[in-house]
Amino acid sequence: MFRGVFGIGRNSGFVHGYGYRQGYIYQQKFSLVNIKLKWVKDRTLDAVVAGQRDVKATGILVSIIHSSSQCCLPIYHLSPYRGQLGLPSDLKLSTFIRRYPNIFVESCFLDSGGSPVPWFSLSPEALELHHREVSILQQSQLELRDRLCKLLMLTAHRILPLQTIDQLKWDLGLPYDYQHSFIPNHPERFAYVRLPDDRVGLKLLFWDDKLSISELQKNSSLQQKGEDIKNGSLAFPVSFTRGFGLKRKCMEWLKEWQKLPYTSPYADASHLDPRTDVSEKRIVGVFHELLHLTLHKQTERKNVSNLRRPLSLPQKFTKAFERHPGIFYISKKSDTQTVVLREAYYGQEPVQNHPLLQIREGFASLMKKGLLDRSRGVYRRNRDTNSVDGLRNEVCISDKTNQISSKDKSDSMFYDYDSDSPLQSPCRYM
Repeated sequence: MFRGVFGIGRNSGFVHGYGYRQGYIYQQKFSLVNIKLKWVKDRTLDAVVAGQRDVKATGILVSIIHSSSQCCLPIYHLSPYRGQLGLPSDLKLSTFIRRYPNIFVESCFLDSGGSPVPWFSLSPEALELHHREVSILQQSQLELRDRLCKLLMLTAHRILPLQTIDQLKWDLGLPYDYQHSFIPNHPERFAYVRLPDDRVGLKLLFWDDKLSISELQKNSSLQQKGEDIKNGSLAFPVSFTRGFGLKRKCMEWLKEWQKLPYTSPYADASHLDPRTDVSEKRIVGVFHELLHLTLHKQTERKNVSNLRRPLSLPQKFTKAFERHPGIFYISKKSDTQTVVLREAYYGQEPVQNHPLLQIREGFASLMKKGLLDRSRGVYRRNRDTNSVDGLRNEVCISDKTNQISSKDKSDSMFYDYDSDSPLQSPCRYM
């Protein structure tokens, strides 16, 4: 799929005069060279990104339902979380949940006005996966702590608004309720602070020099030439989609760009002129490190854009993604733009497989099976034969004289509930 060009251009066979190369080096140190590289669709990485949106939405819903007192919630309690799920605006939340009846078990209850209200709990399979996830999170406390520390160390003031961390918590592998279940466990590292705009932020209390070594620096002995290490000119791993035609001018520019000084994303870079390629290489280094902090080595572009001020980056800094398609790939799947670190994938498989990724793959497998079985009518047939093994258990609880019959009103669950009448949870009867 990829044509590897790590240390690109060093063995390209192009012959140029010394003065020509010096001209690029001069420009890159004192200006931003005007180079534009085209975007080329990468079907393999698009496939990686495409499956993540629904898995993320499912994972968040599972965490929300499990955190409720009875592991069961009505649809109107789930709807306020819709903005966190990243689902298309024209897709009803209840429609999405009902796609996966082997994960979300549906029941029904009449409110005081007589309207049926859908409630959702978790299937045994989903509960088992979630319990394994919780166990892994407990075992990974120190690793996740270091991830969050490194994220805060990338910022200028070692502080991030909780809103910004919330947008990245799924990518970082943090627990859904990290503010209550995770942060209080590390009072020596983190503290909540009030920001000037009256928002709440998270502040890093302790700088750990051992964490201030970037991923590129860690792997330098394996990936870099000795001369480049000595000169501090570390090069990024680069590869392009098959068929990507790189013009000679661009090849030469990228070759010299790789030889520019590498500034650690954890070092003070206030002395760099933002209008130079040297500064751009530092920006690339920051997001190379940020993506390495994520489990999937990818995040939505809007999440990155929200980090401009905390990271003290110049305007239009995300243009670096477009100028370096051999390092980053911008996927346009799922009605959004997702930045993917190319070196982190071998085909569709991640080079590093974190235990939490295995849990997410387990949910993806359940979702695929649920969709397939639902399309075959498995759950409807089982419902009609009163089987409740892994399907929507239509338990309708009301006054004994005013119960809904599954036989009489089996279709009542297929519309959205909009009543505000108070309800008593039916889940304890299930």
